Amino acid sequence: MLDQLGLDADCEHIYRSMLVAPEEGVTDLARRTGMSEPQVRAALDRLSELALLRPWHERPGQLRAISPDLGMEVLLARQQAELASQQQRVAESRAAAAQLIAQYADLRPADRTPDVEQLLGLDRIRDRIAELTREIDAEVMSFSPDGAQTMENMEASKPLDAEVLARGVRMRSLYLDSVRNSPPSIAYANWLAGQGGQVRTVPSLPVRMIIIDRRVALVPVDGDDTARGALVLHGHGTITALCALFETLWTTATPLGEVQVRDVRGLTAQEAEALRLLGKGLTDEAIAKRLGVSPRTARRIAADLMELLGARSRFQAGVYAAQRGWCDPQERGGS
Repeated sequence: MLDQLGLDADCEHIYRSMLVAPEEGVTDLARRTGMSEPQVRAALDRLSELALLRPWHERPGQLRAISPDLGMEVLLARQQAELASQQQRVAESRAAAAQLIAQYADLRPADRTPDVEQLLGLDRIRDRIAELTREIDAEVMSFSPDGAQTMENMEASKPLDAEVLARGVRMRSLYLDSVRNSPPSIAYANWLAGQGGQVRTVPSLPVRMIIIDRRVALVPVDGDDTARGALVLHGHGTITALCALFETLWTTATPLGEVQVRDVRGLTAQEAEALRLLGKGLTDEAIAKRLGVSPRTARRIAADLMELLGARSRFQAGVYAAQRGWCDPQERGGS
């Protein structure tokens, strides 16, 4: 009955038996359930991995089952973390595909296809964005993964944004959660919302991107140097994938005007993403870049997570997080 939460029939049987008769050992549990002792031991190992069993302080060397209300929260938190991790992997795979397209075109600049247009240099990129903006008919979606924006950049964007929104265009923008700590960014987002735009935030974004009318997209050739060049993509398959990527992240994002809530683990979305990146072995500098924060802030977040888990090292934090079902075991090996 609980197999959808990672608890197979044997484990569920043993867990229920331990709740009814907590003092029974392996032999007693085997007799009660009709299972062999090796089956019972395997189920106990799995229940321990799922953090449904804990050492019994009153009976040293014995385990006891945690209460069902806490146990189900542990299993649900684990399932939620695995689902979020899977969604993130899908999103990153789509972004990687878009980057591969960009890199391939960059290696073969002489190639010209109807579906790919290459832009070299910041001036050409800005000019093309202005051209595409004038062509917007119904909708524009964008990723802005650079963290807090400068006042100059935001003021420069206002006239064009106002003109687009005045035409009744639906404008949806995804920023990093880190912009919530930037008063100028908050002011710009509030201005945008007042004009009819929608702004949400997520812990991290895979790539800078603009999608216009679900028919054309603009992505950088180099994610670390967006001024180097960009691609304008027209292919139906590519645009469909990028739109799906946007919608996946948009549905999990938090509107900027709302207070971020903590999940069942007690983590904000940014802390949960930091934990996932820690589990992949990323450095403070790499995590800071993904989250759009300073390395100092990334170190503080990591320290807070270790303290929350009661861990003395990053490796121990990863082990404790996995035991609690806070991360996908497949992520711990890196990528």
